[in-house]
Amino acid sequence: MKEISRIVEVFEQIDFSQRKAALATVVWVEGSSYRRPGARMLITDDGRWEGAISGGCLEGDALRKARQVMLDGQPIVVTYDTMDDGENSFGVGLGCNGIIDVLIEPINPSSAENPVTLLKEFTQKRDVRALATVLKSNDFTGLIPGNRFILTDQTAESIPGWLHKDMSDVFGTGKPLTRTYPVLSGSVEVFIERIDPGIELIIFGAGYDVVPVAKLARELGWQVTVTDDCIAHLSPKRFPVATCVLYADRQAVIDQLTITNRTAAVLMSHNFNYDRAVLEKLLTTDVPYIGMLGPRKRFDKMKEEFLKDGLNFSETSLKRVHAPIGLDLGAETPDEIALSIMAEIKAFFTKGAGGFLKDKSGPIHERLSGNSSDHHRQAAIIDSSAIGLDTI
Repeated sequence: MKEISRIVEVFEQIDFSQRKAALATVVWVEGSSYRRPGARMLITDDGRWEGAISGGCLEGDALRKARQVMLDGQPIVVTYDTMDDGENSFGVGLGCNGIIDVLIEPINPSSAENPVTLLKEFTQKRDVRALATVLKSNDFTGLIPGNRFILTDQTAESIPGWLHKDMSDVFGTGKPLTRTYPVLSGSVEVFIERIDPGIELIIFGAGYDVVPVAKLARELGWQVTVTDDCIAHLSPKRFPVATCVLYADRQAVIDQLTITNRTAAVLMSHNFNYDRAVLEKLLTTDVPYIGMLGPRKRFDKMKEEFLKDGLNFSETSLKRVHAPIGLDLGAETPDEIALSIMAEIKAFFTKGAGGFLKDKSGPIHERLSGNSSDHHRQAAIIDSSAIGLDTI
């Protein structure tokens, strides 16, 4: 989300009366790579760029090819093969051991369909969406490279029938897909990805140790709300990076907040009664993650008081509470504790184990399967009898 927001921000600063621009997007990875499908880089014809498609080894060549794309006005898909460090054409040992496809497309700022305009709409609406991009097609499909289709939980209009199932699958799983489809008397290769607005962090409490948590979360591109029932703690100067600073009574604070399946609620007030009151309210919502600063016995005492008050929360509901909060990093200082908290929340939402990567068997990232490319992998053509080819 942060990378997309920065690309949109830089795009709006470009003087297109003087400059041209292109957008590079990773659309396929086979083997290992530094970036995954969906990584983007905005490039201008004066040699500047925002974002990244690799760890720095491919950007120079992508910039050269992007200049040609800007001149030609036609998108291209470039394949980078880093499997053999001794044979690659970059003159350095990349160590990636992967094959990466990158779509490079020119940007027409006057077109409402240009890819950065679509990304800007996403940053404004902050909704989860599946985005399908045509990479290749022939003259018989009615589609051209750069055509896009968008699926959200609100709309599926204009998506062709042959594409809808795969877009729905990617929307649900988050796993990107590149596939070739038979359309009419031709074929079309499409990259499907899910773009996600990221985590929405709500911090209850506004003590000094909340400052590094809010700051680090914003550095990661998360939305951050800081709330407390003590207005003296909520000076805007204290939390200049926060998306929202909210003064609200502990009994009514939940009514003023929006809870989604991407919300992480963190209790850091150091006030037992405040945290208990807020936790009681949170447990009645569907917030997926609740973290609480302090020792385990603090949470145990709250559970005992809930029972005494006749509040019977299910075991499943109580398991949402991470107390004490954070990964075991040996953190001591507020900044180190903030890192521990952020690491646990990230691991929770990505279903990561949070351990040492050297102890993980197999690849770091999950290998994708069922994808296709005409030029360096077996095409996965969908059975034409299973899809309607009469509509596009």
